[in-house]
Amino acid sequence: MTRAARGKRRGRLPGDPTGERSVHRMIRVDQAGEYGAMRIYQGQLRVLGRSASAPVIRRMADQEQQHLDAFNAMIVRRRVRPTVLMPLWHVAGFALGAGTALLGERAAMACTVAVEEVIDEHYAGQIERLDDDEADLRETVAAFRLDEIEHRDTGLARGAERAPGYEALTAVIKAGSRLAIWLSERF
Repeated sequence: MTRAARGKRRGRLPGDPTGERSVHRMIRVDQAGEYGAMRIYQGQLRVLGRSASAPVIRRMADQEQQHLDAFNAMIVRRRVRPTVLMPLWHVAGFALGAGTALLGERAAMACTVAVEEVIDEHYAGQIERLDDDEADLRETVAAFRLDEIEHRDTGLARGAERAPGYEALTAVIKAGSRLAIWLSERF
């Protein structure tokens, strides 16, 4: 099967980037996303740093830092241009984390659930599109996806769905997360 046929089979549409350009977009958006996740947890810890949720949030933040370190190394090694929107994600991530934490521990966990559900979908799509010549990247993304699923499950176990306005809150956060992905891939 030709590379073009594999690309079509893996869900690419006409006009979608292929090859190295596509991989660069993946690495750029993943690095930005992991940075945004770190900022969300930093915002949550600023508000909830002495709460019962703090050790759980710190553990998730530590995993996100490992993911960010891996993507930072890929950015350098593969000479990928980071997103120009990093200053926006610096502020927006922290504000989202602190804002939801101000609504309470359950709202902070609802934020985690919403973000991680979007990231799960995003990483699953990347895994599907990556060919065997990018097996290392595919395995890295697959491993990180498992951590993100664990974070979502942790948020659910800690009462995220009992947060006031859970459906509306998570819908807004998911829409914002999807927009951040779209923007970071391109800019």
